[in-house]
Amino acid sequence: MKNITLSAEDELIEQARLVARSQRKTLNGAFREWLLQYTARSRGGQDLDSVMRRFGHLRAGRRFDRDEMNER
Repeated sequence: MKNITLSAEDELIEQARLVARSQRKTLNGAFREWLLQYTARSRGGQDLDSVMRRFGHLRAGRRFDRDEMNER
């Protein structure tokens, strides 16, 4: 595991520590969770782009009428 150094105002860091403590987490643990969520959002967009490229050759056919769409 790598260490990184971040800079922020003292008051902001103390507020973040209080929030983390109220969630029974360390500030470090909360930051790790944020990193996971942050990178997952980025990957999500890439995954969608990949799927769209794979199915880009498909074209929609005719339009279905209301009865066909509600058929079970």
